[in-house]
Amino acid sequence: MLTKQEIAKQERLIRIFRQTNALLRGHFELASGLHSGHYFQCALFLQHPRLASQVCRKLALRFRAARPQTVIGLAVGGIIVSFEVARHLGVRSLYTERVDGRMLLRRGFGIAPKERVLIVEDVITTGESAREVVELVRKAGGRVIGVGAVVDRSGGRAQRLFGRIPCRNLVTLKIENFKPVSCPLCKEGWPMTKPGSKGLNLML
Repeated sequence: MLTKQEIAKQERLIRIFRQTNALLRGHFELASGLHSGHYFQCALFLQHPRLASQVCRKLALRFRAARPQTVIGLAVGGIIVSFEVARHLGVRSLYTERVDGRMLLRRGFGIAPKERVLIVEDVITTGESAREVVELVRKAGGRVIGVGAVVDRSGGRAQRLFGRIPCRNLVTLKIENFKPVSCPLCKEGWPMTKPGSKGLNLML
């Protein structure tokens, strides 16, 4: 259960989302394929360097004691988060990309054996993508010391995927998601938008 101080911190961050129009309401298809009536478009507050720095510094502080050597974000949403968290920790920043359905480190990025890696996202919905990156790091010989996100919209359920790996998020909310076949918004005829970056071609 969250303390009053933690609740107040979450409410301040949610105000930032609302002030920058980063918390949207409507009918959305998430990157996971699920549907939802709410969408966190973190890019709308991350476009402001001062806000991005302030928010990501808070996330970095949650993991400073674990002494990460590298931060990895998930493209596209996690790229800026990874960079800013790494900047506050004084370490390097990498990001993964999904190519042909697989999460990969490209562009010459690599992980050294036993390297201490922190994985970050802008928003966690199911946690499956972050879990893929955990396995990617382990196969490369690295050690995952934590998984963090600006927003965990699973209500904490996604943390079960990571076992004993510490998971820390700035905002944890339980927001209902729907499978397309049982989505009430679809049944009510709400127009749907796909605001995420799923399928975006980064092969540059």
